[in-house]
Amino acid sequence: MVKTEMDVMKDVDLKRYMGRWYEIASFPSRFQPKNGANTRATYTLRDERTVNVLNETWVDGKRGFIEGTAVKANPDSDEAKLKVKFYVPPFMPIIPVVGDYWVLYLDHDYHHALIGQPSRNYLWILCRQNHLDEEIYNQLVEKAKEQGYDVSKLRRTTHTDPPPEGDEGPKDTKGIWWIKSIFGK
Repeated sequence: MVKTEMDVMKDVDLKRYMGRWYEIASFPSRFQPKNGANTRATYTLRDERTVNVLNETWVDGKRGFIEGTAVKANPDSDEAKLKVKFYVPPFMPIIPVVGDYWVLYLDHDYHHALIGQPSRNYLWILCRQNHLDEEIYNQLVEKAKEQGYDVSKLRRTTHTDPPPEGDEGPKDTKGIWWIKSIFGK
């Protein structure tokens, strides 16, 4: 039986949540390349209400990225429901794309997280490191299943050791990864 309401974390400390998060696994999506590696997100607090978002991935050795912002969906709520906004295409950002970013689970140490949204079409397992203990990974998968996700769609993200630092590597200045991702490549 699919759960209709999703449990969302409450009272998440945004300041503690800031920093780099590595994608351990995710549902394939049109806006991420299939062969992306070392995928990560970096969050920085712009002000008390706005988070800067930098999503990065490496495809064929080139760094692709997109920048956006996130704000609480309801500033008066204690639930960790955010609205993220990116402008596409990344090489000429003119079209706003808005999505939900719900923190479904976050451990006490702010080390690993389960991120989803109400349609259950998107799911991410994130960690402060580019690897996650298998037992914890399985616990997060189980939590996603309890929230009504079809976890058979989860795909692990490839990471190198050590991961790239900063904005290492040649950049995908033409946004080729983004264009390919529209066509499911």
